[in-house]
Amino acid sequence: MSIVVAPEVAAALARVGPVVALESTIICHGMPYPKNLQTAMEVEAVVRGTGAIPATIAILDGLPHVGLSGEQLKRLAISGRQFQKTARRDIAHVVASGGNGATTVSATMFFAHKVGIPIFVTGGIGGVHRHGEQTMDISSDLTELGKTPVAVISAGVKSILDIPRTLEYLETQGVTVAAYRTNEFPAFFTEISGCQVPCRVDSPEECAKIIHANRNLHLGSGILIAVPIPTQHAASGSIIESAIRKALKEAEEKRIIGNAITPFMLERVKELTGGSSLEANIALVKNNAELGGKVAVALSNLQKRETKSKLL
Repeated sequence: MSIVVAPEVAAALARVGPVVALESTIICHGMPYPKNLQTAMEVEAVVRGTGAIPATIAILDGLPHVGLSGEQLKRLAISGRQFQKTARRDIAHVVASGGNGATTVSATMFFAHKVGIPIFVTGGIGGVHRHGEQTMDISSDLTELGKTPVAVISAGVKSILDIPRTLEYLETQGVTVAAYRTNEFPAFFTEISGCQVPCRVDSPEECAKIIHANRNLHLGSGILIAVPIPTQHAASGSIIESAIRKALKEAEEKRIIGNAITPFMLERVKELTGGSSLEANIALVKNNAELGGKVAVALSNLQKRETKSKLL
């Protein structure tokens, strides 16, 4: 497969420099223009501020691109939902048809691994949906983590999903799940989920060591590093979580189950919060991007030290 890698990304990878992969679905499907373009540029700036190189990934006219120019980012932002939301299953079709695709977590991980980027930052990953034991509605993000050795830094999963079953599924897939500076798995808009994690990391360097060990051992699976919502946004996060709990109760009362529950929840929470979840979402992504950049720098330094010691 021909993949177009931006010159600065290719140069950084060649010198084992720090690179952070970013998805494009959040640009095309996450928010309206011009807010989406502003957010995309700000997230890339956050990554650059740590000393790492951002590599936003998308499919343009049938060609996968790793690293986008300002004009390409603008094209995605203006086009919005005209770009197909592209998970792993959709890649072949979008490429073969010469189409345009905004990559989700699974597709972004796939392309990041193809070009050698070990770290990917996003807002939150998908999971096992409520009543997933009946519907088998399980995000491809989870299976991708099971077979693609890329570290995903996110704010966990939204509590509209089944968090305990999501963690069980990740265990089955052999995915290392770590929480940053906490022992509890975060639930996107809130720091707590009631679920403990098997691994805690307290610094970018600790994150880098786990990623480095995973790669050296050729485990073949990914890593999920879950980062709690920043304290300054915890208040708005609590409001959103309250809306989610109310929407869940309404869904139960109306006997909405299976594949219908998630779209109902998303729309109801939006109504209940007046769309305030957008700003919290943006804050989460930026917070994750800052940690992702720092981890990428730490990993690059670790790899260079190891190479140097082998040469001595």
